[in-house]
Amino acid sequence: MSPATAASQVSTAELHRAGQALAAESARFAALGWMRGTSGNLSVRLRDDPLRLAVTTSGRDKGELGAEDVVVVDQAGAAVPDQPRPDVRPSAEAGLHARIAARSGAGAVVHVHVLAPVLAAERWPDGVVLRDLEMLKGLGRAAHDDEMRVPVVPNSQDMGVLGAAFEAGFDAATPALIVARHGLYVWGGDLAEARHRAECLEWLVSFALAADR
Repeated sequence: MSPATAASQVSTAELHRAGQALAAESARFAALGWMRGTSGNLSVRLRDDPLRLAVTTSGRDKGELGAEDVVVVDQAGAAVPDQPRPDVRPSAEAGLHARIAARSGAGAVVHVHVLAPVLAAERWPDGVVLRDLEMLKGLGRAAHDDEMRVPVVPNSQDMGVLGAAFEAGFDAATPALIVARHGLYVWGGDLAEARHRAECLEWLVSFALAADR
């Protein structure tokens, strides 16, 4: 085994800890109604070089995940060999998680199907503008005299297409992306920060929609 290969391998214990954290966060989002059915997916960074993420598995109720319902993926979002559970497969959107993590340096990415951002993308397809709101602090922005435009990209089943659209509109100061008629991606230094940012963004977008009536 080469040193590079050894460095990229993830231990069973490490993956179990990541799986526990992902399962707990998935249950939180499912309880909010943001991961209905088997929708949505979460990831955490395990390695930097080469990039390795732990991603929630596909096709499972996100409110009922266990520590074992996780897959290690590479920089393209593909499952790496020698998984502890070769029968599980990553979400189809793992490729976009990997693209976001690689570009932003995020330690965690959450993808949820919360309604308000999707409605806002229908109203403002060129980007959802948020300004002069205290809750912007929750996304690392100033509360006043600051404007954040959350990018909106068209939906696609091709993660390469979505990844390219994300790259084209990427702004390091805006840790979020709305996929039109689909859902929301938010990222942060770890799962807790990514969740807090998603919660704050849901409030901000809900306010923008209500204020625009």
